[in-house]
Amino acid sequence: MEHTETAVWPGQIHRVLREHEVRQVAYVPDAGHRELIEMCARDAAMTAVTLTTEEEGIALLGGAWLGGQRGVLLMQSSGVGNCVNMLSLARTCGFPLLMLVTMRGQWGEFNPWQVPMGQATPEVLRLSGAMVFEADRAEEIGETVEAAARMVFNGPACAAVLISQRVLGAKTFGR
Repeated sequence: MEHTETAVWPGQIHRVLREHEVRQVAYVPDAGHRELIEMCARDAAMTAVTLTTEEEGIALLGGAWLGGQRGVLLMQSSGVGNCVNMLSLARTCGFPLLMLVTMRGQWGEFNPWQVPMGQATPEVLRLSGAMVFEADRAEEIGETVEAAARMVFNGPACAAVLISQRVLGAKTFGR
């Protein structure tokens, strides 16, 4: 993977999650979130939960909310398609749902299978009732997650921060 910028944003996100007392971190393993996942897994105040599929995270975070805890769902844009039906749960029940989405199918994507969902992700989320915040530069990710977290946890609301493939760097096959 070619990185376009030094990644300091995972630490900024972790700080925001701690400030908002996020305790549950649901994720499907993803190279774009690797550093953040590792930080959360090492944090004694957080429980990092590996999922088999992204929609499980929505149910997990609904349960966390019922138990008095805040959570976040980390996933790749391809996982948004897996969540469409479950997003209605957050909308109907009105629990806070913060999603951090690493994008594929954008900037220099080599894999044609990633393009359709990557291009549709913002609109799919909006049509599912989520607010969408897009971060195209590393230096804006921390403040974007902060803005989304405030709206989600003060709402409650459902929001997704889309971390651009331009920030992550375009993956290449075999390298």
